[in-house]
Amino acid sequence: MEQIKIRDLHIKTGEWVRRAARGEGIVITERGRPVASLIPFYEDGLGRSFRERQVLPEFDALPEVSGDATAYISADRDR
Repeated sequence: MEQIKIRDLHIKTGEWVRRAARGEGIVITERGRPVASLIPFYEDGLGRSFRERQVLPEFDALPEVSGDATAYISADRDR
């Protein structure tokens, strides 16, 4: 991945975004230290929409909790 200074990103944002859209990965540095990356966006990586998701079978094994589950979650976390 190419590295650029944050100042260069500020000056030529559009150019760097177009390069990332073409498939290039870019690391943004501040004072010589990597702080962020600019990578291409792929729709395929989003996964299924919320409506298309299904409950995993493992969730059926969880105990049913009536009312407010806060105490149950706290007790489970403290174990």
